[in-house]
Amino acid sequence: MDIGKLLITAGIIIVLVGAIITFMPNLFSWFGRLPFDIRIENEHSSVFIPITSMLVVSLVLILLMNLFK
Repeated sequence: MDIGKLLITAGIIIVLVGAIITFMPNLFSWFGRLPFDIRIENEHSSVFIPITSMLVVSLVLILLMNLFK
């Protein structure tokens, strides 16, 4: 694949994801709120580890890659 076409495709995907996040912010409100997503907060710091959310995103990306393969 030509590198120019790859960059154009990646740019279009980034613009589409940005538009979806901007105009439909509630679409991804589940991210970080699933069971086993770790959130530790105290008065001076906070730590967030989205274990389950990242597994869901990984599964979706794997399915999409296999679908378009």
